[in-house]
Amino acid sequence: MPTQKVQIIERILDANDNVAKQVEDRLTQAKIFAINIMASPGAGKTSVILKTIQSLVPEYKIAVIEGDTAAVTIDADKVSALGVPAVQINTGGQCHLDAVMMQQGVAALDLSDIDLLIVENVGNLICPASFKIGTHANVVISSIPEGDDKPYKYTNIYRGIEVLLINKVDLLPYIDFRMDYFKQGVEILNPGLATFELSCKTGDGFEDWIEWLKTRITLFKQQ
Repeated sequence: MPTQKVQIIERILDANDNVAKQVEDRLTQAKIFAINIMASPGAGKTSVILKTIQSLVPEYKIAVIEGDTAAVTIDADKVSALGVPAVQINTGGQCHLDAVMMQQGVAALDLSDIDLLIVENVGNLICPASFKIGTHANVVISSIPEGDDKPYKYTNIYRGIEVLLINKVDLLPYIDFRMDYFKQGVEILNPGLATFELSCKTGDGFEDWIEWLKTRITLFKQQ
């Protein structure tokens, strides 16, 4: 009965979106700019987050919500080691964070002392794209070793994002990656989005990404 199945899925997503709106409203009232970082496993989500934190503190107060399919705190421990509050969410095997999980994560934070909330979603190019979690901007990290065909194979993850970070550009001399072809695939799905080419290893490209974040945080607090 495919029609009934579709209706059930729609009800699940509607319920999720309602909770996501509650989360977004709470963060907005607290003047906290929140970003949802999505990527495949190994693209460099945690590395980008750590380097972003190091570039922003102590000027900005940051907190991180870490989503993981298992009860491990490896990434959260790395964030905490930088003196930044980190909340670990175990999705119980689910391949994405949802709004209820996010709501619980936000409840565990002191919202009175945060400028930027970074959410590291579960490493996956499919599921996270379907579930709103109440953040203000979606960011996708792609990496050179993944190949230049990802926008053509995983279209949904690139729709509706504000920022694309192309990581590990230091590997371009060693990997057959057509940058123009990759960007064209993303632009077709999401014209005019902000794109930054960077490398966690060398630090190249991070200045522009950090400047984008600072501008958005400032504008958000002025609303």
